[in-house]
Amino acid sequence: MNLHRAVLALGSWSNAEDYSHGILHRHNEKEVHLLLIEQLHIHADALDKLHEKNCDVIVEEVLVLSRHSSKSGIPSLSVHTIGVPGEVPHGEPAFAGGLKGLAVPPSPRFSVLFKKLQEETIESGLADEFDVTLETTHHGPVLSSPTLYLEIGSTENEWNRQDASYVWAKVLSDVLGLAGGKEMGCWPGHGDVMIGFGGGHYAPRHTAVINQGNFWMGHLLANYALQFDDSNSDSLPSGPWLHAVKEVVRATRESYPGGLIFAHLDRKSFKGWQRSALINALNEIGVEIRRGKDM
Repeated sequence: MNLHRAVLALGSWSNAEDYSHGILHRHNEKEVHLLLIEQLHIHADALDKLHEKNCDVIVEEVLVLSRHSSKSGIPSLSVHTIGVPGEVPHGEPAFAGGLKGLAVPPSPRFSVLFKKLQEETIESGLADEFDVTLETTHHGPVLSSPTLYLEIGSTENEWNRQDASYVWAKVLSDVLGLAGGKEMGCWPGHGDVMIGFGGGHYAPRHTAVINQGNFWMGHLLANYALQFDDSNSDSLPSGPWLHAVKEVVRATRESYPGGLIFAHLDRKSFKGWQRSALINALNEIGVEIRRGKDM
C-alpha cells in the first residue's frame, strides 16, 4: 500500500474506477494502469487476462509492487522474475503461488529497472541503509504477460518507509516515461539476453556480471531450483533440473523474440558433473555459455 500511494503521488492519474477484479487508476499521458486488488497477488492467477477482459485493453506486461520478507531482516530494494520451474510434481499448485514446473516470461525492463534502482538509491542517499539486490526466480502467480516483482524489504519498518517507496516511484516514472521523458527498456527485436544458473537466492555472481555488461536479462535460477538426482556419466543426470532449464529458456525466448539468449553459470556453486550436465543440456537447445571475463 505504501508503494501504491507513492506511485499515485506522482500525479497525472485518473480518478479511481471500481471493477470486479480491483480498483483502477489510469495514467493521463501514458498507457499505464495502476491496479489495486484485494487478493494476495502471488495467487492472482490469470489477472492479466481478467484485466484485458474487464477493461477492454491489451496487457503488454505486469510490474507488481510488493513487500519483501526475509529472515535476515536486511533492508533491501529488490527485483525479480517469477515462476517455480524447478518444483515437482509439475502442474500442481505451489505453496507460494504459481504452478510447479512453470516459469512466467520476464519483463524486458528487468535490466534497466535494476540499474535505475541502483542509481536512484545512491542519489537518494539510501544506499547506506538499503541493499539493492536481484532475487532469483520464485513464487507465483501464473500470468501470460511478461512480469517482474518490484519490492521493498525486509520488515515492517522498511515497508512503511516513504523515502524507500519514493525511490521505486521515481524509478518507475523514469523507466515508463510517466513524467514525459523517453520510455526505457522497450525490446527492439535484437540484442543479447542473459539467463543465470546457480548460486544463492540473491545471485551475487550474476549481479556482478550484469553490472559490468550491457545486455538484457531473463530468468535467474538458484541452485535450489536445479535439483539433480544422480551423476550418471553415460547420459544427462535425472531429476527436475533439465525441465527447469528448458522452461526458463522457453519463457525468456518468449519475452525476447529475435534475441540471442546466452547463459552465465555460477560455476563454483556446482559440482563438476552438474556443471558438465548443464553445459551439455544448454548446447543441445542452442544456448551459448559465456563466462564473466567474456562480458
